[in-house]
Amino acid sequence: MIRWFRAFLPKEERFFDLFDRHAQTVIQGSIALQGMLNGGEETPVYCQRVNQFENDADNITREVLTAVRRTFITPFDRGDIKNLITSMDDAIDQMQQTAKAVMLFEVRAFEPPMREIGGLLIECANLVGRALPLLQQIGKNVAMLTAITEELTKLEGRVDDLHDIGLKELFLKHRDGNAMDFIVGVEIYDHLEKVADRFDDVANEINSIVIEQV
Repeated sequence: MIRWFRAFLPKEERFFDLFDRHAQTVIQGSIALQGMLNGGEETPVYCQRVNQFENDADNITREVLTAVRRTFITPFDRGDIKNLITSMDDAIDQMQQTAKAVMLFEVRAFEPPMREIGGLLIECANLVGRALPLLQQIGKNVAMLTAITEELTKLEGRVDDLHDIGLKELFLKHRDGNAMDFIVGVEIYDHLEKVADRFDDVANEINSIVIEQV
């Protein structure tokens, strides 16, 4: 009965504008991350870009959480809104953690699987950007939302595979050489894998919202 009643009340739609702004920031963060993984002397520049986009995303997240507290009728459950924006923010936070590791260890060259993971993370970010506007009309977009979240999960699985392949190649490359290079490489691979994990969390939050609304 309450759910039926809520359907006829006017809702605050600015949440979708904030979701879109955050998603675009995440996309730009993933592009900067890929630029970083291309290596070379421009690496610190791209690291700084990742940091800036993460700061921008934090500001948008705060706007969302403030709006949740102040808005009488939200598009869907308040807890779902909080969980969705938090999972999105966690993804770009983890990108920042990757950039911090790169700066800390002064890395300027990256393994091919790392660069391939970077490309997959851009795909993940773009999928999230496609999914969020569809939440404005969930019933009409169930099939598309489901397809997008399934693709996000598949991409996360591909990143896991590349993570394992990369660690094996790293071990073979450095087992008779510099142990520190191996340790640093493992650190970067683990951060990149966690970015994909956070995107999978976003997919799970979207699925949860869809299930509750249809």
